[in-house]
Amino acid sequence: MTALKDMPISFPGLFGDWEFNPDPIAIHIGHGIYWYGIILAIGMLAGLLLCMKQAKRFGLTEDNVLDMILWAVPCCILGSRIYYVIFYLDLFRNADGSLDWSRVIAIWDGGLAIYGTVIVGILVALIYTRVKKLKFGAMTDLCVMGLLLGQCIGRWANFINREAFGAETTLPWRMRLWTSATQYIEVHPTFFYESLWNLIGLLLILFVVSKGRRFDGENTCFYFLWYGLGRAWVEGLRTDSLYLFDWTFMGQPIRVSQALSVLLAVAAAALLFYNIKIKKHDAADLLVNQVALAAAAGEDPAQDGAPVEAEAVQTETVPQEEEPSVPAPAAAQLSEETGGEEKHGDPH
Repeated sequence: MTALKDMPISFPGLFGDWEFNPDPIAIHIGHGIYWYGIILAIGMLAGLLLCMKQAKRFGLTEDNVLDMILWAVPCCILGSRIYYVIFYLDLFRNADGSLDWSRVIAIWDGGLAIYGTVIVGILVALIYTRVKKLKFGAMTDLCVMGLLLGQCIGRWANFINREAFGAETTLPWRMRLWTSATQYIEVHPTFFYESLWNLIGLLLILFVVSKGRRFDGENTCFYFLWYGLGRAWVEGLRTDSLYLFDWTFMGQPIRVSQALSVLLAVAAAALLFYNIKIKKHDAADLLVNQVALAAAAGEDPAQDGAPVEAEAVQTETVPQEEEPSVPAPAAAQLSEETGGEEKHGDPH
C-alpha cells in the first residue's frame, strides 16, 4: 500500500480538518534535493555532535569519533542500500530478469534500511578499534547514543515521504493519507512510534545506563535489547516490510527486520545477564578508568592504544646549583697555603 506524495497529511482525531502538505523535494535542482536527505543529514550531524560531547565519558577523544565517522558514513549508506536492494530485489529487475543497475544506484528515489546501517557500522567500528588498538565495547557504547539520536530524527524523513506507516486504525492519533485523488486511508503513524521509542531509549542510556556501566559494551547490549523490542513491535504494524524472500513461519511470511529484531533482543538480553549476573566485572576494566589512571600516574596511555584524556604532566627542569667561581689570584694564594695538595672526599 502506497500513499501519494503530493497529497496532504492530517490527523483528524487530534487536529480536525488541519492538513499539512509538504513537498518531498526541498530544492528543485537536478534530481532534486530531498527533505529525506536533509533530515537524515541533520540526524547524522546531531548524532556526531552528541558522540563528540560524550567521548570523554568513555575514555575516547573527539578525534577518535571524527576519524571513525569519515569511514562509517559512506560505508553505512552503501550498506543500508545493499540491505534494501537484497530484500526488494524484484523491484530492481528488468523484464528479462536482469538487474537494472540504474535503479539500483538511484538512492535519491528512496530505499535505505536502518539495519544495513547498523550492521556495516558495527563492522567499521570493529576494524577501526582493532587498527587503533581501542576497546571495541567502549567505542560502540558511545556510538549507539549517536545512532539512537540519528534514528529518532531520521524517522521524520519517512513522515515527509508519506512512507513507513502502519495498518489502518481508528485510534485518536491515526494519520490520514491519500492513495488517490478521492480515496484516503487512516493508519498507525509508525514513524512516530519508532521515533518516540528511540528518544526514550536515548534518555535511558544517557541518564541511567551510562552512569552505572559495569563493562564496556553494556550500552551496546542495552541498545540492541531496547531497539530490538520496539522495532519488533512496530514492524508488525507496518505495511511496507521487507520480507525474507518467500520463506514463511507458521504460514506467515517472515518480516526480515522483525525476525532480526527479535534475535538481537534475545542475544542482547543473554549477554547482559551473563555480564551482570555471572561474570563479575571490575570497574577498573572500563577504558575510561584505565585512561584516567594512566593520566594520573603521569603515563602516556596512548602507547597502549588508549587516547590521552588528561593534560600531560608538565615537569620543570631545575638547573643544578653551580659552585661559586674563585678568582684566579685567590686560587693561586689558596694553592700556596695548602701546598698544592688536593683534598678528596671519602668514597665510602
